[in-house]
Amino acid sequence: MAADLDMVNLLVLAGATLAIPILSFVASFILWPSALIKIYYWYWRRTLGLQVRYADCGGYRFCYSYRGKPGFRPSILMLHGFSAHKDTWLTMVKYLPKHLHILCVDMPGHEGTTRTNSEDYSIQGQVKRIHQFVENVRLNRKPFHLVGTSMGGNVAGVYAASFPSEICSITLICPAGIRYPCETKFDNHLQDLEHSHYTLSIPLIPSTPEEMEDMLRLCSHVRFKIPQQILQGLVDVRLPHNDFYQEVFMEILGENSRYALQDNLQLITAPLQVIWGKQDQVVDVSGAVVVAEALPGCRVDLLENCGHSVVMERPRRTAKLIMEFIISLGTTSGTIKKHS
Repeated sequence: MAADLDMVNLLVLAGATLAIPILSFVASFILWPSALIKIYYWYWRRTLGLQVRYADCGGYRFCYSYRGKPGFRPSILMLHGFSAHKDTWLTMVKYLPKHLHILCVDMPGHEGTTRTNSEDYSIQGQVKRIHQFVENVRLNRKPFHLVGTSMGGNVAGVYAASFPSEICSITLICPAGIRYPCETKFDNHLQDLEHSHYTLSIPLIPSTPEEMEDMLRLCSHVRFKIPQQILQGLVDVRLPHNDFYQEVFMEILGENSRYALQDNLQLITAPLQVIWGKQDQVVDVSGAVVVAEALPGCRVDLLENCGHSVVMERPRRTAKLIMEFIISLGTTSGTIKKHS
């Protein structure tokens, strides 16, 4: 009987011990979903072996994560898109070889990188800042592979055109900065915005869970079921920065930035790869043809059943395509491929 009571007491004690972290998690999920999102990114960086560092450049600070050391393969620098951050790449980094030297930097003004003024947020301004980062961390001691998605693709392309000796190859994922032959759902939103003199809400700058869900549907062909609390957490994380995002948005839509990539395509000399989701509703996949016509030797990989958020929707496939491109450089000519 005493043994049975001891067992009951032990089970009660164990249950109470387990209940504390479970209740704490539930309370955090309900009350502070934004905190859980930050913990999620911290956990995955740690799991994938990425370390966060800062690079100080004369009063300007860059935040970046990295893994590995320079080796036989070129280092890879990744530039995220509008209103995103360095952790955008975590899903894809998971499928890249661990020995590669990888750097994911927060773009100017985003996340942990210094926020200054609009001059730094134009495409040319961002290119100058990223070059400052590259020099500070001495990434350009030998040519590196540059990857950019969306706005980051625009910046990456102009960077490759501006500093050709630093780039050994480049991958553009659904890049902005092109005059697309075909319009998208987002283009229609832009036209409505322009007609309203930008008094309407911008689809890429959500301020409610409902607007966040609409943005995710716009950016992703794959439909993810996201709990309301997580949507609220995503909004809570972004909301304090929405004025900044609007400033950047207006700057990259400006006359000197909107088509910066296309205006600089002819200056790109490094081998180039384009990866595009065929169901992209933000920047139309017809932009891949524009790039291929300007640079006949480039490689174009089109992904079926994939939207604008290629890195999130098809991380394994994207990582594989980038590695195939890097490994095969110098052995293949320009091709356009479709992938399921």
